[in-house]
Amino acid sequence: MADEPARASLIDGKAFSQTLVERVAAAAARLEAAHGVKPGLAVVIVGEDPASQLYVRNKGETTLKAGMRSDTHRLPDTTTQEELLALIAALNADAGIHGILVQLPLPKAIDSAAVLDAIDPDKDVDGFHVVNVGRLAVGLPGMVPCTPLGSLMMLKDQLGDLSGLNAVIVGRSNIVGKPMAQLLLGESCTVTIAHSRTRDLPALCRTADILVAAVGRPEMIKGDWIKPGATVIDVGINRVPSRDPVKAAEGKTRVVGDVDFNEAVEVAGRITPVPGGVGPMTIACLLANTYTAACRGAGVTPDDLNS
Repeated sequence: MADEPARASLIDGKAFSQTLVERVAAAAARLEAAHGVKPGLAVVIVGEDPASQLYVRNKGETTLKAGMRSDTHRLPDTTTQEELLALIAALNADAGIHGILVQLPLPKAIDSAAVLDAIDPDKDVDGFHVVNVGRLAVGLPGMVPCTPLGSLMMLKDQLGDLSGLNAVIVGRSNIVGKPMAQLLLGESCTVTIAHSRTRDLPALCRTADILVAAVGRPEMIKGDWIKPGATVIDVGINRVPSRDPVKAAEGKTRVVGDVDFNEAVEVAGRITPVPGGVGPMTIACLLANTYTAACRGAGVTPDDLNS
């Protein structure tokens, strides 16, 4: 009787993120001991969105666990754009703050683009400022968006040298798709960005040694879209009705990715689960960026956090 095909190995983002936070904490302690610089992260949240409040609380707790300064500025939803910009200006001028993150979404009365552009690019630990986008595009040191950075770290941990591999990214957002492409180009991959107007998307996906799904459509990518043995990074976080009809009728949901996991796990060589894959890397990479920003601000070469 023939052997059954092997299922994909799971890429454990939760475990990887925990070890990364430990490495960041150790590096931050060395920076403070040798140079008297304690990395500091300021998070700004406007309004009472429950999901954002939980996310911000988790960021603050993890920052403190890493031995860093953690400042959280909670502002009411009546805050004006001018008041928010004044706070950002004060944080830009605060030498003890090396990273600034403004939690999105902001109230509709506030221009998010203007707020993000007001952050000092060297303190923009989300990597969204146009200056950091340009730095990434031309290969200069800058702040890299956390989700693509975490995805790249996991890919290199799993595969080692990525040069020469074919990478397909499904999704062209400024937050994930485009910076992910730049990072993989930097690793000498051959990169294709697919999107809603791509012709014969399944056939294109089947050419990928590395397939990154970041399109925001639940379970869109099916098992027969995947090249056997490929590495799949599923960035999607989508809420869909519970499989249990009773729970679904009560409005209960479950979280799925952009990849049909049950199909993909039978074809891929490696795959990130949802939840527990890319998601946990976001806060860990936020701390890594804050540490890097603190080093650069002090004129110190950051430690290699991959070792």
